[in-house]
Amino acid sequence: MMSEKKGILERLKNDVVLGAEGYVFELERRGYIKAGPFVPEVVLDYPEAVLELHREFLRAGAEVMVALTYYGDREKLKVVGREGDLEKLNRQAVRLARQAAAEGDALVAGNICNTWIYDHNNHAETAQRVRQIYDEQIRWAVDEGVDFIIAETLDYLGEGLLALEAIKKYDLPAMITFGSAQDTLREGISHVEACQIMAREGAEIVGLNCSRGPATMLPMLRQIRQTVDVYVAAQPVPYRTTPQQPSFQSLKEEGHGRGFPIALEPFLHTRFEMADFAVEAKAMGINYIGICCGGAPHHVRAMAEAIGRTTPASRYSPALDLHPMIGANVKEKDQQFLEYWKDEA
Repeated sequence: MMSEKKGILERLKNDVVLGAEGYVFELERRGYIKAGPFVPEVVLDYPEAVLELHREFLRAGAEVMVALTYYGDREKLKVVGREGDLEKLNRQAVRLARQAAAEGDALVAGNICNTWIYDHNNHAETAQRVRQIYDEQIRWAVDEGVDFIIAETLDYLGEGLLALEAIKKYDLPAMITFGSAQDTLREGISHVEACQIMAREGAEIVGLNCSRGPATMLPMLRQIRQTVDVYVAAQPVPYRTTPQQPSFQSLKEEGHGRGFPIALEPFLHTRFEMADFAVEAKAMGINYIGICCGGAPHHVRAMAEAIGRTTPASRYSPALDLHPMIGANVKEKDQQFLEYWKDEA
């Protein structure tokens, strides 16, 4: 008889959990999501594409399949004229995540996110609308059998508290992560203090996701890890952010316009750089380590292997010693060309 699958809190107690997000960006690159609204219509229009990406992340070592309901709420669906598909999209997204998770030892996370509705200067009215969005998305996710809920990319403490309130109605573990494009949340409160408050209010996992790359997220994560006694999550974007350009929204290449959101390739981290991030985050005591917008399965596999995991996709990890020109055995007829293949000193 098979043992019962371990839940998120039990896994976190025993070891780092590896996550993987960035579904919206990756599916936009593959031609299934429209940049701009970034509404996950692909869940209904091309469900096989979503399932395939879940499988690729699973093979790369991800332990959580996140239902693709980011920007799948009633307000965002109105933007593309599909509010009538609201419930169908949310339920279908969880079913796809469950199908993939069942093919490995993975959990399923429901997903809610920043709404662009909330305003701390108009809390009473906007909180009511946000509650409706969160309540219905979480209800459908729970109906479809998720293991826990991720509320992510939140840029208001107030929105995080509303998310936690909605999750706890169902007695599920809550992972609350704030977006970090600015130095503070929109109310002016620091990300560190916001995570402290969420932990005190009952969130089992707190942290940061999106906006910042490893270089500009890690210092904030260090402060969070030192000041909360719950699990900490980190899912940066895989882009070379700097103190001068701390978020991927601010990245600009000299002589070019803003890179965000669809001209970010010049700033993309290699798999090796994201592997370095995973190692540093684990050493810092971060418990849930993943990747956000811009991430792809090759990043996740490298991160998994860097923290000591062997994944199904590791069968196809690079073996450059077998390359005909940069490998260990270059044929005599090809050696005259080696000058062009040598590494720079």
